[in-house]
Amino acid sequence: MTKCTIAIEIYGASIMCASCVNAPSSKDTYEWLQAAINRKYPEQPYHITYIDIEHPTQNERHQQWADRINEDEFFYPLVLINNEVIGEGYIQLKPVFKELEKLGFEPIEKEA
Repeated sequence: MTKCTIAIEIYGASIMCASCVNAPSSKDTYEWLQAAINRKYPEQPYHITYIDIEHPTQNERHQQWADRINEDEFFYPLVLINNEVIGEGYIQLKPVFKELEKLGFEPIEKEA
C-alpha cells in the first residue's frame, strides 16, 4: 500500500464536450471515478478534486490547465494523477487503475 497521498484532479465543465458524444458529464465522471476507486482500493490515501474550467480559480496551476483545455489543447473531462495526464474526453477505468497501481495502490482481494 502506498504511504503518500495521491492527487487526482478532474477538470471539466457543466456543458458537455462536443467531441464526447454519449459520454458522461464531467461531474458524473468525477463522481463515478471516486466511487470506483473507493470500491477497488478502500482505505488507500488519495485526494480527488473537481475543477470547473468555466470559473476562474485562485490556484494558478489549476487555471493553467483550465486555460489549456479552453484553448482546445485537451478535451474534457481531463484526468490528472499527480499532475500527469491519464485521460481526456471519454474516460476509462483501466488507465486510471493502472496508474494508481504503478504508484503503489493495491486492489482488494476478491473473496471466492
